Amino acid sequence: MTKHWKSLIAMAVIAWAAAPAHAETLTLASPDGKITVTVKDDGGQATYAVDYNGKQVIAPSKMGLLFAEHHGFERGLVIAGSTAASSDTTWEQPWGERRLVRDQHNELAVTFKASEGPNRQMTVRFRAFDTGIGFRYELGAQPALEGDVAIVEELTQFGVGDKTTTWYTPADGFNRNEYIYRMEPAGEVENAHTPATFKNPDGIYMAIHEAALTDWSSMSLLALRPGNFEARLRNWSGGPKVKTKPPFKSPWRTIQIAPDAVGLINSDIILNLNEPNKLGDVSYAKPGKYIGIWWAMHINDRTWASNKYHGATTAETKRYIDFAAKHGFSGVLVEGWNKGWDGDWFNNGDLFSFTEPYPDYDIKGLSKYAASKGVQLIVHHETSANLTNYEKQLEAGLDLVKSIGSHYVKSGYVSDAGDAVWVDDKGIRHYEYYDSQRMIDHHMTVIKAAAARQIAMDTHEPVKDTGLRRTYPNWMSREGARGMEFNAWGSPPNPPSHEAMIAFTALLGGPFDYTPGIFDLRPNERLPVRPDMPRGDPKNRPQTTLAKQLATYVTIYSPLQMAADLPENYEKRLDAFQFIKDVEADWEQSVALAGEVGEYVAFARQGRKSKEWFLGAVTDSEPRDLSLPLSFLEAGKKYRAQIYRDGPHAHWDYNPYDIVIEEKVVTGGEVFAVHLAASGGVAVRFIPVN
Repeated sequence: MTKHWKSLIAMAVIAWAAAPAHAETLTLASPDGKITVTVKDDGGQATYAVDYNGKQVIAPSKMGLLFAEHHGFERGLVIAGSTAASSDTTWEQPWGERRLVRDQHNELAVTFKASEGPNRQMTVRFRAFDTGIGFRYELGAQPALEGDVAIVEELTQFGVGDKTTTWYTPADGFNRNEYIYRMEPAGEVENAHTPATFKNPDGIYMAIHEAALTDWSSMSLLALRPGNFEARLRNWSGGPKVKTKPPFKSPWRTIQIAPDAVGLINSDIILNLNEPNKLGDVSYAKPGKYIGIWWAMHINDRTWASNKYHGATTAETKRYIDFAAKHGFSGVLVEGWNKGWDGDWFNNGDLFSFTEPYPDYDIKGLSKYAASKGVQLIVHHETSANLTNYEKQLEAGLDLVKSIGSHYVKSGYVSDAGDAVWVDDKGIRHYEYYDSQRMIDHHMTVIKAAAARQIAMDTHEPVKDTGLRRTYPNWMSREGARGMEFNAWGSPPNPPSHEAMIAFTALLGGPFDYTPGIFDLRPNERLPVRPDMPRGDPKNRPQTTLAKQLATYVTIYSPLQMAADLPENYEKRLDAFQFIKDVEADWEQSVALAGEVGEYVAFARQGRKSKEWFLGAVTDSEPRDLSLPLSFLEAGKKYRAQIYRDGPHAHWDYNPYDIVIEEKVVTGGEVFAVHLAASGGVAVRFIPVN
């Protein structure tokens, strides 16, 4: 026998000895039995697969982790043990889409052990709900992983199939999450942000996302092969994806599953996979509606800079405070109040001070004036994603907010996606992506510092929402997708499908400060207020009807809900403005009634304070007739329905202001029929008839 054949036989014996005698298979079912997760160690790899009603929705997909200087979990793995559990509890949100949240799930924790190399093990914990699954990696302290650990790859895969329809925004672009949504077969998607939404050839809907994103980096979906994605973690600048040390846990990888599109919305998986409130009393984080000195800058009526067109002046802020007090708004946001806006603030976040107002802005006097009228100032902290500059001033800046009696900060991180700046102890500047582990750690530092001062945060240009508002309820809202400002200067503006699209995508992660309520729907067609500025492109405008602007207060959830237009524009249309005044921002319960991704959506929500119900529905560029069952109302009971709907000739492009405001009596349980114009909507308030 030749030396070559002896070598091959020896290698085969070693491989046979290292391989498990047989592949082990474990299963986990959802409480209703419709979802089944199958976990295997076949071929020495950790894999999972998911079925829904007997049909495969996730093909067998790999799991594992790779490290820079330690042996990973990618091969030679065997199932060494497992534990099972079940839970059915209900917990209460201090604020939210619904007050009571049911957490019913079955759990399977599977421990994989390496059969070759150093002794090491990894546990993957699965939870199966009736509306989907979540799983995460848990690694305990062990000799093979001592000291600091650098994760270079997470091997989690999602086999959805190449023909599965996907709605998503592309990852790795300069503009973070703020892109128009795309619809493509999964086989043509290269790298997608999450939440990403899917519909497979069997008509089953899914959404892939993550929950409890802390001490890790953000995940996108990178195509390995057509229809098969791997978790792509954002890396540190010049470094690994994640820096950690055992024991550690990854965020949950979530797969929501439903027979229809609205089933994805009517799911609490993301919240239920986060830890309970760690802050205790958060009564200061009150939901509410606010106005602000903001839209005026986007349409070039005012400036953030301190010139003669400065928006954040004492006189202008008093005007907004008076309007807020008159119409029952709880807050006034003021942007451009602090030093740093003069000059190239976009590219130089070192400029900003978070304690020094401009001379024409009396922040302490204004806070007293606002308090006398029952209004709070919402303080704006734009950082231009300069983390070090903000962190150095963080305590002093938040102390100022606390000292003036405010409980709210809107923060901003305007920059290109890879230009988040931090400076190390040697004075070297590093440039990170906005969703790297360094950025996620930064946000947690801010949230905890704010909580220590009873301050709630509304983060713009953020890391995507992953349900951390349950654990830190002072993190009330975020942006994280294309907001209203793109309708002032976007190229192009948000399309008519946008409001119906984000309900099934971005909003699956959590609240979105969309800043709705624009009443001057053609802001760039009027004479400019500033003669030094050219007239804006008339194509840049909200591509909606007026009724749709009202409906978004129900369809787009945020506990801090802005009425974004100028006071004078509301004064011109007080009849339509009444709905914004009446609608609540905190809900006893919410239910998505009907809809299809990017086409239309209808919601019903019950106010937590008034217990009145509100309905909102929006459509894309296609007019449509909806018949919505009023099953959320008490059967047989009469209600006065205050209706704000598109008029018979309404059209977002050529007749956006045609609106019918009417009142009629309806009965709980009957069908509510309404016509929506092109990019139109309907908003309804239901008042019980006593």
